[in-house]
Amino acid sequence: MSRGELRIYLGAAPGVGKTYAMLEEARRRAERGTDVVIGFVETHGRPHTAAMIGDLEQVPRRAITYRGVEFTEMDLDAVLARRPELVVVDELAHTNVPGARNDKRWRDVQEILDAGISVLSTVNVQHLESINDVVAQITGTTQRETVPDEVVRAAEQVELVDMTPEALRRRMAHGNIYRPDRIDAALGNYFRVGNLTALRELALLWLADKVDEQLDAYRAQQGISDTWEARERVVVALTGGPEGDTLIRRAARVAARSKGADLLAVHVARSDGLAGVDPARLARQRVLVESLGGTYHQVLGTDVPAALLDFARGVNATQLVLGASRRGRFAQVLSRGVGVTTTALSGPIDVHLVTHPEAGRGRRATGVPAALSRRRRLLGFALAGFGMPLLTVLLRALPDLTLTNDILLFLAGVVGVALVGGRWPALVAALGGSLLLNWFFTPPYHALTIAEADNLLALGVFVGVAVAVSWVVDVAARRTREAARASADAQTLATVAGGVLRGERPLPALLGRLRETFALRAVSVLELAPDAQGRPTRARDEGAWRVVASVGESPAGSPGAGETAVPVDDRLTVVLSGRRLEAADRRIVEAFAAQAAVALRQERLAEEAATARPLAEADRMRTALLAAVSHDLRTPLASAKAAVSSLRSPDIEFEAEDRDELLATADESLDRLGRLVANLLDMSRLQAGALGVSVTAIGLEDAVPLALDELGPVAADVTTDIPADLPAASADPGLLERVLVNIVANALRHSPPGQPPTITASAHAGQVELRVIDTGPGIPEDQWEHVFLPFQRLGDRDNQTGVGLGLALSRGLAEAMGGSITPETTPGGGLTMVLRLPVTAQPPPSEGPPA
Repeated sequence: MSRGELRIYLGAAPGVGKTYAMLEEARRRAERGTDVVIGFVETHGRPHTAAMIGDLEQVPRRAITYRGVEFTEMDLDAVLARRPELVVVDELAHTNVPGARNDKRWRDVQEILDAGISVLSTVNVQHLESINDVVAQITGTTQRETVPDEVVRAAEQVELVDMTPEALRRRMAHGNIYRPDRIDAALGNYFRVGNLTALRELALLWLADKVDEQLDAYRAQQGISDTWEARERVVVALTGGPEGDTLIRRAARVAARSKGADLLAVHVARSDGLAGVDPARLARQRVLVESLGGTYHQVLGTDVPAALLDFARGVNATQLVLGASRRGRFAQVLSRGVGVTTTALSGPIDVHLVTHPEAGRGRRATGVPAALSRRRRLLGFALAGFGMPLLTVLLRALPDLTLTNDILLFLAGVVGVALVGGRWPALVAALGGSLLLNWFFTPPYHALTIAEADNLLALGVFVGVAVAVSWVVDVAARRTREAARASADAQTLATVAGGVLRGERPLPALLGRLRETFALRAVSVLELAPDAQGRPTRARDEGAWRVVASVGESPAGSPGAGETAVPVDDRLTVVLSGRRLEAADRRIVEAFAAQAAVALRQERLAEEAATARPLAEADRMRTALLAAVSHDLRTPLASAKAAVSSLRSPDIEFEAEDRDELLATADESLDRLGRLVANLLDMSRLQAGALGVSVTAIGLEDAVPLALDELGPVAADVTTDIPADLPAASADPGLLERVLVNIVANALRHSPPGQPPTITASAHAGQVELRVIDTGPGIPEDQWEHVFLPFQRLGDRDNQTGVGLGLALSRGLAEAMGGSITPETTPGGGLTMVLRLPVTAQPPPSEGPPA
C-alpha cells in the first residue's frame, strides 16, 4: 500500500486565508470525483470559511472530557475506518486534548498518510519549530504549539497563502478574523505592520529553502550537473595568501548586487595535509567571510581546479571569484596555473579573475626550517669531505674492479651522505666523486678528460642519479618534519579548542590554555583606547593601549612590554610575556589570536545582551502595564463614575434600595481600583528591587482568617484545617496577607458552585506548607509556569478578572520572604497552590540557675 500525499497551506499569520484555500482545493477535488471528507476544520466563527464547507462530508468529531470540561477533537479511528481518498485536517500544529490517541495532530496526520490516505492541512510559520524563538523575539509571544520542520518539509506540496500586512489588517478591522472585542488589542499587538512584515519574510525565506531542497533533489534524481541560475551563489576561492581579504570583499560586492545571493568561501587543502598555508591568515579570513554574511568551507584535493569546480557545481554556484596568480612569469610559462585552468573548465559558471597587489610577484618563502638539523648537515659535509677520498684509496687498492663497479660504489657513498646530511652534502659528494672517478678511474688517468663515450655516459648517469637521490632524501626528510610539525600544531589546536569548549568563559579559557601550551608567564589582549573625544588613538601614543583580557602574572600593558606581539587587526593585539616564540610557533599563536578576537566579540555581545535584557523586560512590562491599566481601569472607573453621577443627578429621585445599590456599586468599584493599584505598586517595587520586607514570626492560624476577612462574604464557605501545634512561619505579616488573598481569590474564582476551596497546613523539613485546594477545571501541567507571568490569565476570555497580576505578584512576594509557590494537581481534578515558608528559628533554651 502506497503512502498518501501531504499538501500543506503555509501562512505568515492567522487570517491570511489558509483554511479557505484548503477548502477550495477540497471542493475542486470533490467536483472531479475524488472521495473527500473533512476530518477537522476550525472556522473560528468566520462565515465565509463556514460557507466554503458546503455539502462536503464531515466525519463527526470525538468528544473528550478533561478536568470536567468537554472538548472535541478529530476522530482518528473514524477517519481511518471511513478510508476516503482525501481528508481535510486543519491546524497541523494543534495539541490534542489529553485522552486522544496522539498528543499532536501532526502525529494523527502521519497515521492517516501511512494508511494510504492523502491529506490537506494548514500551518502558520510561527508554529515551525526551527523559527519558534525568532518569532517570539519579533512578536513578544511564545508559540507553545509547534510542529517539527521535517514534517512540513516532507510534504509533497507546500503552498504559500500570502497577503500583504495592510490587507490583513483591513480584514481584521472589518471583523473577518476575530470577534469585535478582540480587534483593537490584536491590531495594537500581534498584528502590527512590522510584525506581519517580518513574519511574511520568514515564511517566504522558509519556503525558498524548501524549494531549493526540491530543486536539488530533482537535479540529483535526473543526474543534472549543469549549473541552473535559479539563485545567485558566489564562491570565492581562498589560498591562505595575503590577497584573500581583497577577494572576499570583492566577492561580497558581487553577491550584494543580487538580492538574496549566497556568499561561500572555500579553501582547497592538499590531501596529504601538508599545505604550506598560514592558519592564522585563514582564520582571520574566515572571520571576515562570516562577518559579511557568508559561510566558510574547506575541501581536500590534489587537483585544485578540479576540487574547486566540484565544490562550485555541488552548491550550484553561478559565479566564482579567483585571485590572479602570484607566480612569476617563468612559472606561468611552464604551467597555466589554477586561474586559467579553472576558467577553461568552468562551463556555465562565470569566473572573475581579480587582480591584487601580490599578483605576479611570485610565492614568497614561508620560512620553512631546514629538513635536517645543523649537526646532521655538518656530519654530512664531513662524510663527503673525508669519505669520498677514503673510498678512492680503498678502490685503488683493489685493481681488479671495473669502472662500472667503481661508479656503483661511489653512488652508494653519495646515497649514504644524502641519508646522513641531506641535499647539499650529497651534491658536494656527487661533484667530488665525479671528479675523483674522472681523475683516478677513467682513462686517460690523472687527467680531467674522458677518452671513451661509454665512460662519459656512465659518469653522467652517476651524477644524475646522485643528484636525484639526494633530492628525494632531502624532500622526504622535509616532509617528515612538516608532518610532525603539522601533527603537533593540530594537537595544540585541538587541546586549546577543547579548553575553550569546556570553559564557562571562552576568552579566559583560550588565553589560559595558550599560556599553558607555550609555558608563558602571561598573555594579554590589548585594544587601542579612544581619546577623550571618542576618536581612535595612534598605537605610538602614550597610554594608547588598554588591557581588555589577561591571564598570568604581570601581563603586558603595551605591545612593547612583552616578548611577542601578535596583531589581530587595526585595534587588537595579543601580547605574550615570558619568552620569545619560534617563528613556527608564532603561526599557531596568530591562529589563536584570531579566535581570541572572536571570543572577545562574543563576550561583549553577551554583555550587551545581558544589559539589554532587563531593559527589554522593563519595556515589555511597561508596555503590558499601560495596556492592562488602560483596559482594566476603565470598567471600575466607569462603574463608579456612573453610580456617583446618578446619585448626584437632581433630575432623578432614587428610592432607598436603589440608592444603596448604587453606593454598593461605587464602593465595590473603588475597592477593585484599590486592589489593582496596590498590586501594580507592589509589582513595580518587585521589578525595581525596592520592596521593603520585614520578616517576623507569624502563625498561619492568625494570618489565614485575616486574609479571608479581607475577601469578604465570598470567602465565608472556605474551609480551613490548620493544626494548633503548627510552628510559626518566618514572613512579613502584610505581604503574607496579600499573598493569601490573591491565592484564595484565584481558587474561589475557579471553584465550581457549592464546592468551595479548602486550606490546609503542615510542617516538613524546616518549612511550613500551606495548601489552597480547589476542585475546578485545573491547569495542564505544561502551562503551570504560564499562570505566573505578569499580565497573563489562562484562557483570557473575560474582561472582569483584572490585569492578571495576582499569581505573579504572589510568587514574587513569597520569594521576597524566602518562600515559594508551586502548583500541584488536585486528586480527582482541580488545582492546588502550595505556599512554602521557612519555619522561624527557635531560640535555644535558657540554662537554669546553678544548683
